[in-house]
Amino acid sequence: MSNNLLGIRELDLDQIETLLAIAADFKVRIIEGRPVPKITDKVVGMLFFEDSTRTRVSFEQAAHYLGLKTANFAAGASSMSKGETLKDTILTLRYERLDGLVIRHRMSGAPNLAARFFAGPVLNAGDGMHEHPTQALGDALTILERKEKIEGLKVAIVGDVEHSRVARSNAWLLSKLGASVNFVGPRTLMPPNSSLLPGRVYHDLEAGIEGADVIICLRLQRERMAEGLLSSSGEYAAMYQINQRNLAWAAPECLVMHPGPINRGIEVDDFTADGEQSAITAQIENGIFVRMASLYWVFGGTVAEVMA
Repeated sequence: MSNNLLGIRELDLDQIETLLAIAADFKVRIIEGRPVPKITDKVVGMLFFEDSTRTRVSFEQAAHYLGLKTANFAAGASSMSKGETLKDTILTLRYERLDGLVIRHRMSGAPNLAARFFAGPVLNAGDGMHEHPTQALGDALTILERKEKIEGLKVAIVGDVEHSRVARSNAWLLSKLGASVNFVGPRTLMPPNSSLLPGRVYHDLEAGIEGADVIICLRLQRERMAEGLLSSSGEYAAMYQINQRNLAWAAPECLVMHPGPINRGIEVDDFTADGEQSAITAQIENGIFVRMASLYWVFGGTVAEVMA
């Protein structure tokens, strides 16, 4: 039986824990050079309608490790450039006998639409300002490795929450796993419906990160911003940049994370991004293993089969 992976909101706790357990097992196997289960009879379409480095490459690496074949799709070189709708593109790929889809799109809800018209599993690789479930799973795996737990931790998500699908997926996932979540940033970069998200809102950095065990910095997404939401990058950095000075407000050995790409000197300074408390490179690596787990899971794989 196949599954879709469209968002963290739709997953229950058991499903989240299953995905993380499979990812952790796959990581050990790959690092130790041991075999992983293969899915050699499936072809997955990689539909990236937005630019991507980390997510796209890690999905391709994940498919490679699992023995999955991939069909790469470029919107600019497809019939979409001639006016074809997303629905008709999805139907075309369905009847070209692809078995699954990985889709990133600028419009929130695009993977849900794809799931309506595609016969196999659909994985959301980031849609608009909605969700980025595999990024959140990778972040959770990274926190578990460094902190050995998530339940009871205090996590501060700092920056452009309004435009961040990563913030939303992380908030849902971490709260489901028992962490408390703070959203920290300027009023203009907080979603108007923030009360519907599982977290508390702070506009003062010191109050928002006080005692935090984990700080997740967010990129300023200027490509999604309307004029006037941010006065200047310099002013933002002066008020919300994470650096060694203000890390003193957080808990000792606070973990610093960033989904990338990083605007160094704005969201986080070089010393912190490259320092001992940083888990940014671990997030990148763990993205491969959670995407392996996600591909395996959507095609019906279970923890019991992995551990057998």
